Amino acid sequence: MENNGDMDLNCHATGDVRLDKAIYQWITWDKNPQTRAQIEALLLDGQVEELRRRLCSRMAFGTAGLRAAMGAGFALINDLTIIQSTQGMYKYLARSFPDFGSRGIVVGYDTRAQEASGCNSERLARLTAAVMLCKDIPVFLFSTYVPTPFVPYAVKRLGAAAGVMVTASHNPKEDNGYKVYWHNGAQISSPNDKEILKCIEESSEPWSESWNESLADNSPLRSDPLREISKKYMEDLSSVCFHRELNTKSPLKFVHSSFHGVGHDYVQQAFRAFGFPPPIPVPEQKDPDPNFSTVSCPNPEEGESVLELSLRLAERENATIVMATDPDADRLAVAEQSDRCRWKVFTGNELAALLGWWMLFNWKETHPDPADRERMYMLATTVSSKILKAFARIEGFHFEETLPGFKWIGKKIHELAKTGNEVIFAFEESIGFLCGSMVPDKDGVSAAVVVAEMASYLYNKNLTLHQQLENIFETYGYHISTTSYVICHDPPTVKRIFTRLRNFEGENTYPRSSGGHSIVDVRDVTTGYDSSQPDKLCVLPMTKSSQMITFTLQNGIVATLRTSGTEPKIKFYTEFCAPPGKRFVLSLTAPPSTSNDTLEDQLGLATVLRNSSKSTSIVSVF
Repeated sequence: MENNGDMDLNCHATGDVRLDKAIYQWITWDKNPQTRAQIEALLLDGQVEELRRRLCSRMAFGTAGLRAAMGAGFALINDLTIIQSTQGMYKYLARSFPDFGSRGIVVGYDTRAQEASGCNSERLARLTAAVMLCKDIPVFLFSTYVPTPFVPYAVKRLGAAAGVMVTASHNPKEDNGYKVYWHNGAQISSPNDKEILKCIEESSEPWSESWNESLADNSPLRSDPLREISKKYMEDLSSVCFHRELNTKSPLKFVHSSFHGVGHDYVQQAFRAFGFPPPIPVPEQKDPDPNFSTVSCPNPEEGESVLELSLRLAERENATIVMATDPDADRLAVAEQSDRCRWKVFTGNELAALLGWWMLFNWKETHPDPADRERMYMLATTVSSKILKAFARIEGFHFEETLPGFKWIGKKIHELAKTGNEVIFAFEESIGFLCGSMVPDKDGVSAAVVVAEMASYLYNKNLTLHQQLENIFETYGYHISTTSYVICHDPPTVKRIFTRLRNFEGENTYPRSSGGHSIVDVRDVTTGYDSSQPDKLCVLPMTKSSQMITFTLQNGIVATLRTSGTEPKIKFYTEFCAPPGKRFVLSLTAPPSTSNDTLEDQLGLATVLRNSSKSTSIVSVF
């Protein structure tokens, strides 16, 4: 290899025509010396399979945009793939919006970084801006890291054509991502995502000016929306603040962890906007750290094991509520002290029951006319708890469910708004919540301060969050659920599991029983099949690019198995919904367990999964 980084590719051809072309393109196009050197080193070492893995496939839009590990290759997140993605974005937006040149695009970023590849979120955001600026498109580029919900909020506020947030949210530190928002502030969904991918493939060679990162500093078309958006966002929080005077007198103390991410400053400001003193920050986790040094994984959904520092600080400070936003501050975990030594960490479904009740309670105070309920909606993803459906059935408003991923919720919000309807609350079970209508996406900042106000109000009524959750279940019926996952890095194994489920006792036959109970209905969103419908077709849109099968058991339990759209996980979800006033849901229908069955066994799905896989490594966690 020459000192200038050039290499004689003819001496290192692999013999695979497609791979050799990809290698040549990478070496020719990549101007990042670190990622270019990674490919050159793999080539010199003869790592053909690794080169093929990195170079012969391209990222696709999942439930949260493009997301992958940082590093060299067309299948990973790096300078070149971000430039290619943005060039494709430019081509599609220019075609879709005649006024794109005046509306512009919003660009934000989190604090992720990887020294080995020279990739960090800020640089990737600046390259995103450079691509647009070199085509004379105005760019609203935030001057510092921001929560993910600030980007869709800014898109709507500024009237931009689209937005990009460079983030991998709660993924492992090795990952990064590219989340795209449409002009309505919702994440892109089909068909826009597929059309953008086509445009990316048509615009794969970088334009000469696309690498000109200095445009983000020097172009007159670049502006910084930080001050305006922060100010307006905090002012608009008043739309979900219902008891500010009570907040100012609250004796409750709150602890907040930003999980080494972007949330600290913004959650502090939000508490002040509601009349609270700022929450007590976890000092070790307050400032950005791309290595997430104090947690085993940067996902507060993992529960008590990753909340250890927050809980111990709360005990020392006599704080009864702990909150944790994930690294890009679009999701929220909450724990409440139940006695001096124990903590209740709420699941996403439980927290949604509380937040849904709270938003409904306050909405009813200002909407006494029952006719108003005809235009009011709550939404949830189909794998989330059906507690909002129970609310709607009793209270007389509308509930709808969507496919997994907040992009589908955002799309539904936009559709409903066009017909004069209002969505006051939406959620996904993976601790993603939307309170009010400020942002058509999940928002951990607003959710945190709404939880604080709800807790303070309940405290004034001599109630804890946990006690109120019990009250909700007594009124609307107990909803008992369990959610978990297994990690699988081998796509053929994943495919084999789901193929087995679809051909369980012969071709095109699904399991007929699980956990000792008959399966009465099967919905397979991947193939578009739903046995409960007269025409056997799914009501939800068919999604061939991901796997999801739902089983309804005779005892009323609903169990879903699906692949994650952001991580190498097979997720499962089970729930039993009891009628109002019924407390012991498992004893209502299930025979008493005579073994050491787990809750997953009793709810049924683990048996299906075991019977669908011959790989003990996949099912051993059950």
